[in-house]
Amino acid sequence: MNYIAYYRVSTQKQGQSGLGLNAQRTIVKNYLKEIEPLHELTDVESGTSRGNNRESLLEAIKLSKIYNATLVIAKLDRLARNVKFITTLMESGIEFVACDMPTANKFTIHIFAALAEQEAEMISQRTKLALGELKKQGVKLGKPENLNNEAIAKGLLKRKENALNDENNRKATLLIKSMKNEGKSFYEITRELNKAGFKTRRGNNFYITQVINLYERHLQIQ
Repeated sequence: MNYIAYYRVSTQKQGQSGLGLNAQRTIVKNYLKEIEPLHELTDVESGTSRGNNRESLLEAIKLSKIYNATLVIAKLDRLARNVKFITTLMESGIEFVACDMPTANKFTIHIFAALAEQEAEMISQRTKLALGELKKQGVKLGKPENLNNEAIAKGLLKRKENALNDENNRKATLLIKSMKNEGKSFYEITRELNKAGFKTRRGNNFYITQVINLYERHLQIQ
């Protein structure tokens, strides 16, 4: 089987120094074992690009089609937060594999896409609310002396969001809801979650009682 490897690093500094990039290459190498990828491509996302740099991803997809190869990435969980990445991957029609979640499929990607969009919207709305409160208090936003206030507001919201919306739980809850709507039992849902590689907040496999709790918690907030 042929493979095209795709990597993504978060800053120009990481791209130049190899920080993060070497780690991804090691993960891919360990996964492929003796197989060498036909090509390796890397996108470098600067602090101002906001995830828009996808030139190497598009090239990787093109090469995957040419060589009938599988696109391999090191960590799906990190890249899945980028809506543009997910959309591009879903629309490409190529085969792909993620080393950290090799059982992921198109259905899993749909789940991640919905979560990424939801997370971006939540952060945007809550940041606006926090800055609105500062404005009500007479703080003139955008002035250098007030940047700390804005940063504090955003930081507080982020910490609260992390506590209330654990990423693993949110992913699992969305899948639980979907399968429950299809009429599947909690036993079947638990089995599918573990088969797909989903983990609890502490990184363990799911038990049926945890699945039930997540579903009931979802119903309470509707």
